[in-house]
Amino acid sequence: MKFVSYLNKKEERLGILFNDKVYDLQKAASIIKIKLPSTMKKFLEGEDSSMKLARKVFESIKKEKIKSGLKYSRLALLSPVPNPTSLRDGYAFRQHVFTARRNRGVEMIPEFDQFPIFYFGNHNSVFGPGNVKVEDDHLRGLDFELECAIVIGKKGKNITSNKADEYIAGYMIMNDLSARVLQMEEMKLSLGPAKGKDFATTLGPWLVTPDELDPYIVKTKLGNKYNLEMKARHNGKQISKGNVNQMDWTFAEIIERASYGVTLYPGDVIGSGTVGTGCYLELNGTWAIEAKEKGLEHKPVWLNDGDEIELEITGLGILKNKVKKSKSSRSILANKKNLKQ
Repeated sequence: MKFVSYLNKKEERLGILFNDKVYDLQKAASIIKIKLPSTMKKFLEGEDSSMKLARKVFESIKKEKIKSGLKYSRLALLSPVPNPTSLRDGYAFRQHVFTARRNRGVEMIPEFDQFPIFYFGNHNSVFGPGNVKVEDDHLRGLDFELECAIVIGKKGKNITSNKADEYIAGYMIMNDLSARVLQMEEMKLSLGPAKGKDFATTLGPWLVTPDELDPYIVKTKLGNKYNLEMKARHNGKQISKGNVNQMDWTFAEIIERASYGVTLYPGDVIGSGTVGTGCYLELNGTWAIEAKEKGLEHKPVWLNDGDEIELEITGLGILKNKVKKSKSSRSILANKKNLKQ
């Protein structure tokens, strides 16, 4: 199944996408005498029972017992999970980590191959397709990050990797927008990312249940991988290409570590981290090295006001966002204490 969250008369609604039409889950369920909630948050709280009932609704839609669908292209889409209970972002692609460090002239960290890591993002700054408002300081090195994400579908603690895939409700595309000047300035203090990444993470356009991705599955002893091609386009030009199966740490392994001594809840979102070539931070470094070898100079490329960024993953759709500068001209980069020696 493919789930979407959208606005209908300014009210958040949850629907099932089928053949370019979206069927309001709560209303469709009532037609076949089933009770289901109207939002993704409440739906996920129902865990496996909600999903089983949704499948009954989906079967009725496919058999044309339910015909009251809305045209998908006309809907105002939200993030499939508009209000995550938490937001973690992993660091699962070795190629990205190795290349980014090489470009900065530092060695690969051996700990990467020993255990998966993640950081907490701002789950209150999650958006779906469409415009994303940013401030002046965000536009100083504004970057995209091409990622895949999962949402947890049932409560669990100390989950082992051999059971972890059972806790995944679905997959979606994630763009971890990053303000690189803010990020690099803060991380000199060995803390963060903070203001460099807390302003906008986009998810979408759909939440796709694992069974939909069975044709692409790559089973491993440490959890499932998927052969899903990943692409990024900036103003229509392709700039990145990778594959979800290049994750060196599976989502199952990340869940195992994240749930150690901690309860994961339905609605928790976990990102994969950036795929190799999946951000300008990495690409600019590579392009600078290549230009230097030719005796040339590379001018860094970033996202600007009015730019469009599209992320595409096989089976998960296309997540399209447009950068929109806020009317405010306030700067925190310019607002620093002038310490006297």
